[in-house]
Amino acid sequence: MRLPFPRFFIALPAALTALLAQPALATQGHGAPEGLYAHQFAHVFFAISMGILIYWLRRARLVDQPGWRHIQFSAVFFILWNIDAFIVHMLEEQLAVLAVTRVNPWHISLASPAPYTWLQYLYIVVKLDHLLCVPAMAFLFSGLRRLRSGGSRPGLHGSTRT
Repeated sequence: MRLPFPRFFIALPAALTALLAQPALATQGHGAPEGLYAHQFAHVFFAISMGILIYWLRRARLVDQPGWRHIQFSAVFFILWNIDAFIVHMLEEQLAVLAVTRVNPWHISLASPAPYTWLQYLYIVVKLDHLLCVPAMAFLFSGLRRLRSGGSRPGLHGSTRT
C-alpha cells in the first residue's frame, strides 16, 4: 500500500532553501593564521598527491586505457586548481598589497599600490577557479564511469571479471 505524500512537503523545504540562501563563495576565507596555513598546506599536499598519482598511472601504463586516462586528466586539472586556489588565498589573506572589498553581492572593489596594480588582473583571473575545478571533477566522473563499465584491465583491482 502506497501512502500519499503531498507535494507540499517537498516544495516547502525547497522554497525555504531558495529564499533563505546565503551567497556561496568560490573561495572561502579562514580565520586566524593557523587555519590559513593548514589550508594552504592542504592545497600543496593535494597537488603533490595528484602529481604522484599521475606518475603512478604513467609508470603502470594504465593511461593507455580511456578510464585511467581521464583520471590522469582530472589529476592535472586538480593540480592546476590547487595552484590557483593557493594563489587566491595568498592574494586575499596573506599578502598586504591587494585590498579586496565587497561592495555588494555582484561587485567587488580592488585596490593596490602603484607597482602592484598587475595583481588586480591576476586576482580576477585566478578567482575563476571553477574553470579548473569543474573539468577536474568531470574528468574524474567520466574516468570512474568508464572503469565501472569495464574499461580497465582485468586483475588490477584484485579480482577478475567473468
